[in-house]
Amino acid sequence: MARAQVKAAEPRGESLLAERFALFAECLLTGVWIAVASLPLVTYPAAFAAGSRHLRRRATHQGGGWREFVADFRAAVRGGWLVGLAGWAAFAAVWVDVQAVRAGVPGGPLVGVVGILALIGAAVAALRAAAVWEPGVGWPALLGGAGRRTVLDPAGSFLVVGGLVVVACSAWFVAPLAVPVLGAVAAAAVAVEERYRRRP
Repeated sequence: MARAQVKAAEPRGESLLAERFALFAECLLTGVWIAVASLPLVTYPAAFAAGSRHLRRRATHQGGGWREFVADFRAAVRGGWLVGLAGWAAFAAVWVDVQAVRAGVPGGPLVGVVGILALIGAAVAALRAAAVWEPGVGWPALLGGAGRRTVLDPAGSFLVVGGLVVVACSAWFVAPLAVPVLGAVAAAAVAVEERYRRRP
């Protein structure tokens, strides 16, 4: 009887392992989609929103592929491009701060550190907002809620920062690796939001 139970459990374990590998492969493929959709530079929030929604569907065994991703991207980009533009403006402001630090401007180091931390916080909030995006939901409401969760859930925010660090390291060592890893960052943001939703 015990041997029969072990044999019955083995295919189930293999199936679970295969399912996890399939989801991992889907994350890497989604990273490529996100990278392609982000090529116009201001569309990266919409690309992450569409990628996150695709991964949520796959994790819950719902259908969906490239066509659904494109449809979600088109819906998300309507207001998402403004978020992307604001993100680049924030990046430019922090870059100016860093240049001030290098030039030895008085108070520059403090301003530079604050600027970098603010930029990281904004990136985490944007990713958390993209992770819960749904068609018809406005970006201002999404960002407001994500900003609160970024502060109230520091452990989850730290996990998202870890994902961003992995992308940066991948780009530093082998630039093409950063493309599929973008899907893993989206998956991390989705997981963090699900964890926050389920906590008591």
